[in-house]
Amino acid sequence: MLLAAVARVSAEVAATTARSRKTALLAELFRAAAPEDAPVVIPYLAGRLPQGRIGIGWSALRDPPPPADRATLTVRAADGALTALARVAGPGAQAERRCLVGELFAAATAEEQRFLHGLLTGEVRQGALDALAVEGLAAATGAAPDAVRRAVMLAGSLPDVARALLSEGPPALADFRLTVGRPVGPMLAQTAASVAEAIDRLGRCAVEEKLDGIRVQVHRDGSDVRIHTRTLDEVTDRLPEVVALVRALPAARCILDGEVIALGPDGRPVPFQRVAGRFGSRTDVAAARAALPLTPVFFDLLALDERALLDLPGEQRHAALAALVPEAARVRRCVVADPDDAGARAAAAEFFDRTLERGHEGVVVKALDAPYGAGRRGAAWLKVKPVHTLDLVVLAAEWGHGRRTGKLSNLHLGARAADGGFVMLGKTFKGLTDATLTWQTARLRELAVADDGHVVTVRPELVVEIAYDGLQTSSRYPAGVTLRFARVVRYRDDKTAAEADTLDTVRAAHG
Repeated sequence: MLLAAVARVSAEVAATTARSRKTALLAELFRAAAPEDAPVVIPYLAGRLPQGRIGIGWSALRDPPPPADRATLTVRAADGALTALARVAGPGAQAERRCLVGELFAAATAEEQRFLHGLLTGEVRQGALDALAVEGLAAATGAAPDAVRRAVMLAGSLPDVARALLSEGPPALADFRLTVGRPVGPMLAQTAASVAEAIDRLGRCAVEEKLDGIRVQVHRDGSDVRIHTRTLDEVTDRLPEVVALVRALPAARCILDGEVIALGPDGRPVPFQRVAGRFGSRTDVAAARAALPLTPVFFDLLALDERALLDLPGEQRHAALAALVPEAARVRRCVVADPDDAGARAAAAEFFDRTLERGHEGVVVKALDAPYGAGRRGAAWLKVKPVHTLDLVVLAAEWGHGRRTGKLSNLHLGARAADGGFVMLGKTFKGLTDATLTWQTARLRELAVADDGHVVTVRPELVVEIAYDGLQTSSRYPAGVTLRFARVVRYRDDKTAAEADTLDTVRAAHG
């Protein structure tokens, strides 16, 4: 399949709001795709690279060669070129990457160059595309959409299911079943504004601590224990303490879902970044473990011995979990058996407050009667977190790509410094509607003092309210900290830059 076909459909899907039209476009594309194209086409459509980050910066993309006159570049050839780019390392790597990028772009038409540029810079983002791709695959192959969703859930990989479907048709879906040793996509939570709202939406439910750690899925088959992350990468060798705990459980085979955190001497969780640093250590695991032991906390059980538990109600899965895993290794929870009981609702609200006092980031409210929706952000789990917001100043913005071409998109955000200047805390392009993008582009161009073709530096006058999940240390920014999961709430026309939050305020709010 030519990359031009993927680029065209990506643009057309982004340009339409009709779900039926999006599905029809994807179905048409999948009918033309070979089975081996699927593992590349699907992530490309969602704006992801199968290789992950490959270390291509703006400098390597700034001066592309003239585009090809006609489309000859296939998706698998593009994927091979990007795989080669990802492997480049060592002395002279920057020059070699630039050369390989030039060769790839020289083989691409203008439309393909724009698409590749967006892929490499992260601007081709279509978050709901995977769900639409499932419907498109079903339409292209004659399979039932629910059967495709179920197969993706159990396989933990939409590309794998797509390849099988395109190769063998609907009968291939029967080969995907819950298997100890093969990770499945984790169930994810939607958001609720409060515990009360979550109870109103779910009815009978359990309120559990939301832990700010590393999501893990642990598979045990006899003495063999395998640990996988939320993205299904295997990390068994990095977590010997988890292996030891699961091997000691009274079960021959099981699949556990949970989180790995670290606790300080006072029993409070240590910051996520320290956990990630310990988790990421691959050289001297023993030394890293001694410096920062990690603690597994489990909250769900997907399989036990020969039984798959996915389709059981949540309260039955938890009962099986409680019988298997000691209390010290299970998440704290508060059960609301009757949503109309004022006392139970008050206890749930108090549990939320106590959870925050213990240093955790919030709660997850889970319907007691819901099955486990692997790989889905379903409505049966709702996360509730306190909302952090800051009023920050826009210091610069980056020109967008893909559907944001011609718009100033990625905002550079700053807090007021003690000397009256501004200190950059991070960037975000999230939360921006099309209307806001249009207004923002016009206003920032009025405030522009420099434009290098990528970043437009502006006079620090616009104040924007930013929601975020917390701070983490970062050597990339002069303040030494950056915002986690920042997104735009609104512009504050009622505030001047002199009224924006200070760096001292930001730091004080997070200890």
